[in-house]
Amino acid sequence: MPIECRFFHGESTAIRLVGPLGIGARGHILRETASQEVRGMSFQPKRISRSATITVNAPLNEAFALFGPVREKDWAEGWDPELIDPTSEIVQERMVFTTQSHFGQEEPDDVWIVSTYSLGDSFIEYTVFAHERVHWIEVVCEATADGEKTRAEIAYTFLGLTDRGNSLNKEALELIFEHDLRDWEEAINHFLATGERKHVH
Repeated sequence: MPIECRFFHGESTAIRLVGPLGIGARGHILRETASQEVRGMSFQPKRISRSATITVNAPLNEAFALFGPVREKDWAEGWDPELIDPTSEIVQERMVFTTQSHFGQEEPDDVWIVSTYSLGDSFIEYTVFAHERVHWIEVVCEATADGEKTRAEIAYTFLGLTDRGNSLNKEALELIFEHDLRDWEEAINHFLATGERKHVH
């Protein structure tokens, strides 16, 4: 039976969002914001969003599981989360893990929290904290009429905490949706058909 999954939150085939927003990072953000005000440069946080729907060639329960932080490693090349708490691979709300920032050395690692998880509704939301920005990723899955496939809707929402954060968010969102998440669809269905990850060149 087709399954439909909707994602509301953030990242392309393996967008890396890892790294705790520590006291030092917060202090830097506050100092930068304060200095902008002193210079008469009023900081304006920008919230940007985008979503897309993909089709997964698997029934609902099988498809939805692939959007958890652990099972995503099955199909997303380069995705390698470090589980912080709990360390069990069972997905649950308030689960915390980190990943390498998509921007490499430009940003510390990102910190992810499973902010909402409902197996019954086939819905998961991630809240991701980076150095100068935060974003949310929502995924909702729904079975197709024949139940043989799943439609997944993925939505990303980014909020900048500094001017630089606003700029990085714009760049990240454009990169993630460069192919309107068709790269996600191809990678997932390749895994379902072969049991292997699709290599991205």
